[in-house]
Amino acid sequence: MLAQWCLLLCCSVVLTLGSLHAWLTLASEKFSPRDDALKARLQEVAPRISKQTTMWRAGLGFHLSHSLGAILFALVYGYLAWFAWDFLMGALFLRALGLVYLLTMLVLAVKFWFRIPVMGLALSSVLYVLSQI
Repeated sequence: MLAQWCLLLCCSVVLTLGSLHAWLTLASEKFSPRDDALKARLQEVAPRISKQTTMWRAGLGFHLSHSLGAILFALVYGYLAWFAWDFLMGALFLRALGLVYLLTMLVLAVKFWFRIPVMGLALSSVLYVLSQI
């Protein structure tokens, strides 16, 4: 039972991070550059791959899809922890996949992001590992 609660807590941290990231992307300027001239250029310039978008719009899409991935992880693994624990414990692939996802996100956070996601993903990873023993 303690293992289930560890996984549910892990999922609540990831859900909070993903939801907060989406909200900050849509409802704030937190992910905007500090240089207004740079933001203006990002809103004008298209990436080399397509002229159908701008660097700014592509960035918004990347932020939101990134948030969606975290939210989806949290909802799926939270559901499995709450309603299908025995199934999850018997599914070695799903158990390994969850750990690989969290550790990959933690590596990305350390390499590219900032302190809050690093701390949240480190905590989530520890809780996930505890849920598996």
